[in-house]
Parts: sequence; C-alpha cells; structure tokens
Amino acid sequence: MENKKEEFKPYVPASKITPEFTVASILTGIILAVLFGMANAYLGLKVGMTVSASIPAAVIAMGVIRVVLRRNSILESNIVQTIGSAGESVAAGAIFTIPALFLWAGEGVMEKPSIIEITLIALIGGLLGVFFMVPLRNALIVKEHGKLPYPEGTACAEVLLAGENGGSSASTVFAGMGFAALFKFIIDGLKAVPGEVSFRVKGFAGEIGTQIYPAVMSVGYICGFRISSYMFAGGVLSWLVIIPLIVMFGQDATIYPGTTTIGEIFANGGAGSIWGSYIRYIGAGALAAGGIISLIKNIPLIVTTFRDALKSMGDKSAVKQDRTTTDLNLKIVLGAIAVLTLLIWLLPVIPVNFLGALIIVIFGFFFATVSSRMVGLVGSSNNPVSGMAIATLLISTIILKMTGASGAAGMSAAIAIGSIICIVAAISGDTSQDLKTGFLLGATPKKQQIGEIIGVIAAALSIGICMYLFDGAWGYGTDELAAPQATLMKMIIEGVLSADLPWNLVFIGAFIAILVEVIGIPVLPFAIGVYLPIQLNACILVGGIIRLVFDKMKTKDAKQEEKKKNIINDGILFCSGMIAGEGLVGVLLAVFAILGIDKLIDISGLLGLPEVASNIGSLVLFAVIILTLLKFSVWKKEKKAEAKNEA
Repeated sequence: MENKKEEFKPYVPASKITPEFTVASILTGIILAVLFGMANAYLGLKVGMTVSASIPAAVIAMGVIRVVLRRNSILESNIVQTIGSAGESVAAGAIFTIPALFLWAGEGVMEKPSIIEITLIALIGGLLGVFFMVPLRNALIVKEHGKLPYPEGTACAEVLLAGENGGSSASTVFAGMGFAALFKFIIDGLKAVPGEVSFRVKGFAGEIGTQIYPAVMSVGYICGFRISSYMFAGGVLSWLVIIPLIVMFGQDATIYPGTTTIGEIFANGGAGSIWGSYIRYIGAGALAAGGIISLIKNIPLIVTTFRDALKSMGDKSAVKQDRTTTDLNLKIVLGAIAVLTLLIWLLPVIPVNFLGALIIVIFGFFFATVSSRMVGLVGSSNNPVSGMAIATLLISTIILKMTGASGAAGMSAAIAIGSIICIVAAISGDTSQDLKTGFLLGATPKKQQIGEIIGVIAAALSIGICMYLFDGAWGYGTDELAAPQATLMKMIIEGVLSADLPWNLVFIGAFIAILVEVIGIPVLPFAIGVYLPIQLNACILVGGIIRLVFDKMKTKDAKQEEKKKNIINDGILFCSGMIAGEGLVGVLLAVFAILGIDKLIDISGLLGLPEVASNIGSLVLFAVIILTLLKFSVWKKEKKAEAKNEA
C-alpha cells in the first residue's frame, strides 16, 4: 500500500513552481469568502441547512483567474476557492448557535451580543478549526489517499483540471445568481406573489403546501432525492399525522406549553400555531436524539481516526521536505492553539471560565478529527455539524450547571462554547476538503492553510455585521428568518439549566428518532423534516425530484453517460449560483427593511389579488424557476450537442 502512495503524482509536480499565493488570488478569495458567508448565513437562518461552497467557489475562481485576469495558474485558482469556501463554513457554524443570544435578548433575559463578541467567537472557532486540521493532514489526506474519497475536494480538483471549460461553467453559476436574485426580488422585494402556497382540507387539521424560493429548491437538488425525501417524510409525519391527532384528541384541553385550549390555538392560527406550540419541541427531541445516535454509531470510526491521527503526528519519517508536503510549523500551530485557549478564558466578551476554555479545546480537537474524517466519507454537505453541536451543548451545559452556572451567564457561556465547537467542526471539514483538492493538484499545503486563515478572518469580520443586519430587518424566530437550528440550541440550554421544557414532547420526538433509526431510515434528515415547516420540506423535495429524474436518465454509451454527467454538474453549478444569488438579495432586502425602502417597493396592495389568484401566480413563478434550471442543464447541453453535430 505504501508503494502505491509513493507512486501518486499530483498534477503539478513538487519540483515545479507556479503562481499560487498571489495578490489577485487573495483578494478574489476574500471577496468570495464574504459573499458566500453572507449568502449561506441567510440560507441557514431561513432553511436550517447550508451547502458546501467549494465547487461554486472553484468555478468562479477559474472564471476570474483565467477569463478576467487572463492568467493560467491552476494553483492560483485553487487558493481562491480555498479562501472563498472558508466563508461558508464560518457562517454555517455561527448561524446555528449565535442567534440564540438575540432570541434571549428579545425575551429580556440578557443584552444582545456585540459585533465584537460575535466576531471574536467566529474568529477563534475558525482559527482553531484550521490549526487542529494541520497535524491531521498527513493522517487523513496523505495516508488515507484511495480510502477516503473526499467528494467535494475531489470534485473541486476535477473542476479546476477541466480549466478549458472554466468560462462556460462560471457563466452557469453567474446565471443562477442572476435569475435567483430576480426571483427573490419579485417574491420578497416587490411581494408580487406569496413566497408560500398552502392547501387545507375542510374538517382536517393537517396542512400541506410548498415554498417557491429558488435557493430552497436548490438545496434539494444538491442534496439529492434520498435526503430530501427523508426530510419530506418527517414533515408529513408532523403536519399530516401528529398535528391532526393533537387537534382531534385535545380540542378542549389546555396542554403545556400552550396557555389556551388546543381548539382555540388552532382556530386562531391553524396548523402553524400547533406547530409553534407543540411540534417544534417534538422536532427538537428528534434532532437531539438524532445527533447523539449519529455520534454513537460513529464511535468505532472516531476512535480509529483519533488513534491514527495521534500516531501520524509522532511519525517523523512521514514528513518530507518538499513544496507539496510542507505544512505550517507545528510549534507555531501549538503555540497559536495555546494563545487562543487563553483568549477564550481571558476575553470578557466570551463569557466562559477556564473550565469552559478547556472544554472547547478538548471537544474542538475531538470534533475536528471526527468532522475531517466524516466529510472524507460522506462530503461536507452531509457533515452532521449540528449533531456535534447538540452533543457538545448537552454535555457542556450539564457541566456548567454542576459548577453553579445559571441564568443569563450560564446560557451565554453554553452558547459561546457551542458556537466555537460548531465553527471548529465546520471549518475543519472544509479545510480537509480543500487540502484534498490541493493534494490532487500539487498545491503547497502551507499556503492553503494560510489561505484558510485569511478566509476565516474575512468571514469573521463580516458575520457579526450580517447578523445585526438580519436582526434589525426581521428579527430571528420570525416567518422571514426562523433560525431553526439556533432556536433548537436555545431550547436545549433552557431545558438543562432551568428544567422548564415540555419534556413529554421532547421525549416523544426522541423516541420517534429511535424508531426511525431502528427501521433503517437516516435519522438526522428525517428529524430535520419533523422540525421544519412542511412547505419548506416540500420545496426541497421538488429539487430532489428533479435531481432524481436527471440521475435516472438512461444512457446507451460512454458519450451519453458523459452528457448525463455534464447535465447533473451544470444543474449543481446553476443551483449553487441560485443559493448565492438569493442569499445576497436577502442581505440587500434586509438593508431595504432597515431604511424603510421595503414599504416603498411593496406592490402587493396595488395588485389586490384574491388568495386563489395569488396562489396561482406563485405556482406559475415556481414553474418558471424550474424551467430556468432545465434551461441551464438539460437544454443547454442539448443545444451544445446540436451545434457540434451541425459543425
């Protein structure tokens, strides 16, 4: 096996020096880090999920470096995507946890976190994630080459290697951004049509419908039919089974946490009110149990990875002194980790004591190892970051309570610990994917690691401003920004510290998760489906169905198989662009809301359409969104093929 590893030759040999860490690549990467960070922050707060930005960042990097700047260095493009994708990971870790502090502030429990506090939490978590991954690179990327596929990392390398198609691929991403921006502005800017359509049957308390947002549909396409169908199944259970049962059996009952009878709650707000009062606690229990189950299932993998990583760190013979094997100096890395640990303890804006700082470092390195290994197997988009955060929150909150922490101080300390761990897990997974790309291409690991640090700094400096922008425009826990993951984290901490959760509902959700796991259904996507509104799950399922149709296309020969692969990849690029485009317009609309411009451009009152006509308009626009995806995937390739045949 070692001979095979020695035979591996990267695309750019170690002896060859090409432009890599340049001013152009750094500046372009910083811009992408900020943009993808904002876009994924909006997506995560709206949907409760984020997607990997590595592939769209790689495509845009090629478009900028090769087409705009007229340069031809694949390693330069790699540095751009390395820096750019870091923004998405920082955002993912931050928005899953930190908005809980805003929610408590809205309840009068504590003051809002300052932008400095958010920035420091994001920065420390991001830097720890990068530094923890440095000593793991040799064990996971080099020694496990051929065993761990690293799907996004390998796909990025393939995209960058297909450099001659960079211009057209980049145009697909930008087209997705443009169309999604237009659709988002029509739906939430002009408010020409509702962003959600719901259907009810008289006499039945259940409800079904769909959102029509391009980014939500795109999540389903990128995740695929399997994951999106499990999410929808969870939504069906909660909205078409549990809610009708609650209304039917509890019509005249007042059940905690409700303060009036279930019949009154349903009469005043429909199925959505029952979801807010009861189902979200069941979903929280399912998600918490799902996160713990996923960790328990991976204990053998975790132990093996941790053991191998520690062995590799002490293996001096594995280190070669050439460009493609040079990491950041380990002494500098360990020193930086020590300094960051002291900062966690000493900085007043991060409300944790020395014990909290140790918990962060111990769990951080542990979950960095787990995350890096898991993304190597299943990809970054399937990395159960929230599950790791849930487990960390449960353990750390229990420890904090045992040491006497309570009230606002205990809550903010628990969120600070959970936030940093969540960001560590997200960034270490992203870093390992990027280092895999670099390993295949022949990049310099040290320069990539510095690039990750730059991306983390850029994203951390912008995420606090972004969060305050969203809070000022709509607030968290609202219809516009539900912040489902952060709401879940808030509920867990409150339940442990003050024991005021409706535990019966939480345990029902936990046992649903166990049942689902026993019958062989992946528990986390199903639990997310139970927790989220069914309209959102249905929109995700539409994207998954489109992807299923593409995946099931029959091919007769290698040429048709290549065409099918190109269709699927173009769909992924277009959907990645749509996620970015909608997220950026979401940020713009937040600015409009703060300035009061949103009311000036709202034409819903002028149209005055009845509900039936508005719903038809929404469905027509949704059909147009689907057609644009087909235009830039299936029909784009058919047009190219026809042009080639004519030539």
